[in-house]
Amino acid sequence: MEKGKIRKFDTKIQYHKYKVLKEVAKEAWNGTLAENAIEIPERIVPHGAKPTMRCCVYKERAILQKRVKIAMGGKKELPNVIEVIKIACDECPMGGYEVTNACRGCMAHRCEDACRMGAITFDNNHVAHIDKSKCVECGACSKVCPYNAISDHKRPCKNACKVDAISITDDYTACIDYSKCISCGACVYQCPFGAIMDKSYIVEAIDILKDGVINNKKVFAVVAPAISSQFTYAKLGQVIKGIKNLGFSDVVEAALGADMVAYDESKELAEREFLTSSCCPAFVDYIHKQFPNLVEHISDNLSPAAKISKYIKENNPDSKVIFIGPCTAKKMEYKKEELKKYIDSVITFEELQALFDSRGVDITQLEEEDLSGASYFGRIFARSGGVSDAISQAIKEQGLTNFNFKPVTCNGIEECRIALLKASKNRKILDGNFIEGMACSGGCIGGAGCLTHGAKSKVDVDKYGKQAMDKTISDSINSLK
Repeated sequence: MEKGKIRKFDTKIQYHKYKVLKEVAKEAWNGTLAENAIEIPERIVPHGAKPTMRCCVYKERAILQKRVKIAMGGKKELPNVIEVIKIACDECPMGGYEVTNACRGCMAHRCEDACRMGAITFDNNHVAHIDKSKCVECGACSKVCPYNAISDHKRPCKNACKVDAISITDDYTACIDYSKCISCGACVYQCPFGAIMDKSYIVEAIDILKDGVINNKKVFAVVAPAISSQFTYAKLGQVIKGIKNLGFSDVVEAALGADMVAYDESKELAEREFLTSSCCPAFVDYIHKQFPNLVEHISDNLSPAAKISKYIKENNPDSKVIFIGPCTAKKMEYKKEELKKYIDSVITFEELQALFDSRGVDITQLEEEDLSGASYFGRIFARSGGVSDAISQAIKEQGLTNFNFKPVTCNGIEECRIALLKASKNRKILDGNFIEGMACSGGCIGGAGCLTHGAKSKVDVDKYGKQAMDKTISDSINSLK
């Protein structure tokens, strides 16, 4: 994000987060993090520097100190991966419904009639006012105003959270209800002050890599197919070579696990007749928290990352596996008791960039190394609709022609909610027998841990998938054998 530098991130918020991650990683590689962590904020905002984001350099450093702590794993007593940095969360207005200067002080007073809480009063000029202590933000007043004079000013984090897990406290800071939060990271990406951050396990990943070198243990990187749409300033083959230069023994496509999932899930669907996908951990968590009556219909298959990691561990019992992808919810998934034995740590693409730069690995100067093995259908799991396309293909390849596959593709958690509501009430209303749920808009390519987001990401994923068009799902799975 600096002038003259390669643009690696969408936003300056990501860049500032990256600077902390890079410094933490440098110290972790050197084994000096414990004693030098306290120096990192002043290193980023040195003595004599002018404040660029806050009122003074002292507040900037105080916020950076919190960022350093989260970059080192965050609060151990807080199991959730998303944390609010309260000292950074003080610039947004309270928000909610407000009367704008478009109010004409009309005689109808429809807003007053519509408000069942008695929150609307009028001044001497007949202009409406909303009593925030009474308002329940139902929006009834806004709907009936003939001048559209009542606007809903939601905070970006609240607007981003589609599961209603964020509220505003009395001191005007954001608060996360972890009984609702699905760790999708939408609030992390959308907060314009970077006041919400996902815990990083970058130190844990570095410790695993260092131990692998010292004790001659294999450490596998399992990379999500969305990687093909990231690191736009370099070639994918250079990224793969860069990952190996960090100390990984091998790089394996999570798309191979996606092929395995598509193959097994299609058979499972034909047997059970109705399923919801198990690939997106945020979507699965959403079902558990909001639609417990549908939990029994979640596919029994592991997610693609867990599926291929299980395969790796079964064939390399003493190895370690680190998943690299776009997903903050993956950081919650791998902590589950049943998955700990397969995945040893998770980092995002943002954190991978910090690892490259902390070791001085300029991937643009590296030779390319192939990442091959998965089919087209395994690779397109990264974008919305990809899972359904893969299941359809797997049904054909296995000759399950007696089963009528009717997928319902959900792009983003709001569409997931609609489909799940229909399924929980009456599956005939749903008009489908398979719900593909992706919590992030666009699918994994819209994950909070991505370096870049946008329509081009889908194009890049499809282009990468087409490089394997000559390979069927069956071919991909057989190659593992």
